[in-house]
Amino acid sequence: MSAKIKIGFVGVGGMGQCAHLKNYVTVPECEVVALAELRPALRDAVAKKYNVPRTYPTAEAMLAAEKLDGIVASQPFNKHGQIIIPLYKSRIPVFTEKPLAASLDVARKMLAALKKSGTWHMVGYHKRSDPATMYAKAEIDRLKKTGELGKLKYVRLTMPAGDWVASGFIDLIRTDDPIAAMANDPAAKDMNKATWDAYVGFVNYYIHQVNLLRHLLGAPYKVTHADAGGVLLVAESTEGATGLIEMSPFTTTIDWQESALVCFEHGWIRLELPAPLASNRPGRVVIMRDPGKGATPQTIEPTLPWVHAMRQQAINFVRAIKGEIKPLCDANEAIEDLKVARDYMRFRRGA
Repeated sequence: MSAKIKIGFVGVGGMGQCAHLKNYVTVPECEVVALAELRPALRDAVAKKYNVPRTYPTAEAMLAAEKLDGIVASQPFNKHGQIIIPLYKSRIPVFTEKPLAASLDVARKMLAALKKSGTWHMVGYHKRSDPATMYAKAEIDRLKKTGELGKLKYVRLTMPAGDWVASGFIDLIRTDDPIAAMANDPAAKDMNKATWDAYVGFVNYYIHQVNLLRHLLGAPYKVTHADAGGVLLVAESTEGATGLIEMSPFTTTIDWQESALVCFEHGWIRLELPAPLASNRPGRVVIMRDPGKGATPQTIEPTLPWVHAMRQQAINFVRAIKGEIKPLCDANEAIEDLKVARDYMRFRRGA
């Protein structure tokens, strides 16, 4: 494709504006040509600010009038079954926030509809798009292939609760439009209300780490333990590596201290990630190599470009539409995160 990729937005609320729209309008290879938003005052104000030429009250109206190359639909994940499945009928690539859905039942319905449509769906696990994660992942894959530091043995993710917004909503447009009422997708049939509420809370806050663990391991994994205090998720990959997710072992108030440690037999890669809505700030990577046999141990820290994960994610979606790369996480992989979350709740609550 030589022409600019034409993007249409479905919903421009908080994350739609501040995590996505304001980044897509800065990507030279694409053009945001239209947006659909139920709230008229918000629709007009956002379109004016970001110079979006055409607006529509519904996604259906937008799709009927526009020839789009991609759709960005930042919607609550517990409504994806109602909102996203109809978008597949357009046969246009779709991007949504994480996770794929709230329940496995809805996620399976989405995959069936997606397969029937013939299009694809990229799920917004933005941590994969941080320049630091991209650098670390490439080095992990290289080291696994060469074996120069031995086998990958252990991956530990730590994410304390903290200030994930990092002033990222400071330019959010707000209006007095009432929010249209829409029921949530149905709850999972195999959970009682208390378990379902705990599951949704876990999925909402920690599904990024569930996904990132698989990404860094480079292999599927299964849950093997959940502690009684709700801090640890322990896993084992199909390649025999151990995985650990530490969920808020402590908290911060005006900081964000998310990290990953990827251990080989003779070295490690440490990844530090900024707050999700921090702008123009990539993560940090430190690599330690100690291969032995007389080689001098080395610790290096690459200098990374001033691009933050949300903007790089927009670039990656556009590149995937152009066929330059595969979607960093498509719907077929994203359902695995919900399976892990369900297994975690079985270990955690016995239900």
